[in-house]
Amino acid sequence: MSCVIKRPDSSCWIACFTDMHGRRLKRTTKIPAKERNRKKAEDIAGAFEEAARKKRTAAQTRRVIAGLHASITGEGLPVQSFRKFVESWLASKEPETAPATVAFYRSMWKKASEFFGKRADEDMAEIGTQDIVDFRNHEAKRLAPKSVNHGLKWMRMVFRAARLDSVIADDPTEKVKPVSMRGVEARSRRPLTISEIKAVLAVADEEWQSLIKFGLFTGQRLADIAGLTWANLDLQAEEMRLVQRKTGKRIILPLAGPLLAHIESLAVSDNPEMPIHPRAYGVIERTGRAGGLSAQFVDLLAQAGLRAKQAHRRTHGKGSGIGNSASGISFHSLRHSAVSFLKEAGIPESVVMEWVGHDSVEISRHYTRSGKDAMVRAAKAFPSLMSDKPEGKKAKK
Repeated sequence: MSCVIKRPDSSCWIACFTDMHGRRLKRTTKIPAKERNRKKAEDIAGAFEEAARKKRTAAQTRRVIAGLHASITGEGLPVQSFRKFVESWLASKEPETAPATVAFYRSMWKKASEFFGKRADEDMAEIGTQDIVDFRNHEAKRLAPKSVNHGLKWMRMVFRAARLDSVIADDPTEKVKPVSMRGVEARSRRPLTISEIKAVLAVADEEWQSLIKFGLFTGQRLADIAGLTWANLDLQAEEMRLVQRKTGKRIILPLAGPLLAHIESLAVSDNPEMPIHPRAYGVIERTGRAGGLSAQFVDLLAQAGLRAKQAHRRTHGKGSGIGNSASGISFHSLRHSAVSFLKEAGIPESVVMEWVGHDSVEISRHYTRSGKDAMVRAAKAFPSLMSDKPEGKKAKK
């Protein structure tokens, strides 16, 4: 028998009904959850059950419910298409989310809209769990598990928002499991050794040499390093200051001796807003992402004999990025190298985590704010790569 219920996360009555297979289903009635509207909502719940038991097509069901809704409220039943909802959701994210994250959301919607085709213009409530599974499996045929699961996380965000807005009553992503990461995590977390870093430096041009040194001695992500300007450096205080693009976390790092020596060898512009790494900065400004730079670094790894050369996926019409590799090394490995060097030097866990800007739930359980003295000791713990000769003009103090 059909009935209606209230849910704390919905402003509308939720219809509960049974289909011809005995499954108990829930759908939003689009009727405000006020006691005076209960009878109207119950009538719609009954219509849902009748349609479900008679195995009507989705179009027939919508016509029945729309007619009943109109006779009760005098208004047409509002229908939100998948496309309309996502585009509205994306617009709402623009002012509150980092540009790189918004770019990722839009790239995911492009993939999803291409996969769903004409169905993207139909009622969002018609997208079911099996549809999400099919999309996940489609992505798994061409992407690494981590990328597939990242995309699934985006899909969950969208449908959770739709449920909170009462556009749908049930979230079809709730029962969809991520693809297996077995064997992937171990490959993706290997740090680069000093000898490997030297091998990459030997084949890199001057800008990439600098990016690599900043990556090693600060432990920061490629996008953050590429986006640095001279305003981020205080050479008098021997500090680097930045806001991480991914987390919004403010970082103040003492400059490690080898990095400070490298910085002092660079030619500095009188304009503090000028980028430290112009080419890389241009990529970040144009795209909002570091994917193209990551691919360039993988090419350097291949030139250094550390990783097999791989075709970029976009050349095969399968999207951007590079293929997964059993080597497990990338620019992010420098971040792991920084953590490894600090831990091997006996730097406390809380200081190491503050240095790289980690902020996960697991880490925060052990997190305590580190003082400046502890951070300075961490800066002194980094090993020197080699006896670098001065390159170019000295930095202006």
